[in-house]
Amino acid sequence: MSDATRTTRTTRTARPTGPAIEMAGVEKRFGATEALRGLDLTVPAGTVCGLLGPNGAGKTTAVRVLATLVAPDRGTARVAGYDVAREAEAVRRAIGLAGQHAAVDEGITGRDNLHLFGRLHHLGGRRARARADELLERFGLAEAGGRLVRTYSGGMRRRLDLIASLVTSPPVLFLDEPTTGLDPRSRQEIWDTVKELANDGTTVLLTTQYLEEADRLADDIVVVDHGAAIATGPPARLKAAIGSEVSVTLADVGQLGAAAVVLSALSGGDAQVDVAERLVTVVTPPGVEVLLPALVRELDAAGVVAQDVAVRAPSLDDVFLALTRESTATTLRRVA
Repeated sequence: MSDATRTTRTTRTARPTGPAIEMAGVEKRFGATEALRGLDLTVPAGTVCGLLGPNGAGKTTAVRVLATLVAPDRGTARVAGYDVAREAEAVRRAIGLAGQHAAVDEGITGRDNLHLFGRLHHLGGRRARARADELLERFGLAEAGGRLVRTYSGGMRRRLDLIASLVTSPPVLFLDEPTTGLDPRSRQEIWDTVKELANDGTTVLLTTQYLEEADRLADDIVVVDHGAAIATGPPARLKAAIGSEVSVTLADVGQLGAAAVVLSALSGGDAQVDVAERLVTVVTPPGVEVLLPALVRELDAAGVVAQDVAVRAPSLDDVFLALTRESTATTLRRVA
């Protein structure tokens, strides 16, 4: 078969015009373990979705279902408009997948790895070599392309693994904890790569244990626990649902009570007093904002001398901990 004929067989799958990824009521059980329990998920085309959850929440199983590696027991899942159960081959042509561990061959060069992936995807030899050079140049590995992968740093191997999933320019990309174990600089390189892909219109489903990573990259977040989605939305909206933490550190322990009254009145929350640290804190109810100038004025009016005053906006870590703590409590009540 000629290179031209082989290349024709790999015409790029059209990018989806509707949701790129859809899951509705997906269930998956492995023996007695219920990995997915009616999971619902919708990812618009051209966006980055962060799939978050504690270990064992079902994130990797969800990716495996969407990538046609395991079949769902119940429910439906579609990728790029194709049903993962009935149109698995079409789904595979439309996706790229980078798992938790790099799948590149350390005994050959980076360029040869990409060339090999191209041939496995039925690209002709000339086209596979050209695509390998194109990807190495685009993602900053051109100088290392001729070196054996065993000489690469962990971050370089991970980046090579990621771009290997892009050989066929898939419209949908699954990244399962792509930066686990990487140092901050290598993690930043992967983030830059993901941002570039998203800017070019690739739909990315990202599972991660790093909340900052999801906050930096994701347009939308889906928090999964015990196999089901327990919260969805843009990072800013999820954080807005968790109150800010306001704290006042005092010089005089005798003024703790007065400071607590001020904080409670301003925030509408219940102030907590730490006598040993001479500290009063309160978490504001959702939608309530306490401004530092107003807090300082009220403390001054009450005669309270503060050594330090701080308002800390909630992070995605706060959201994650609050949601999963509530989910676990609900599950325990249901089991009991």
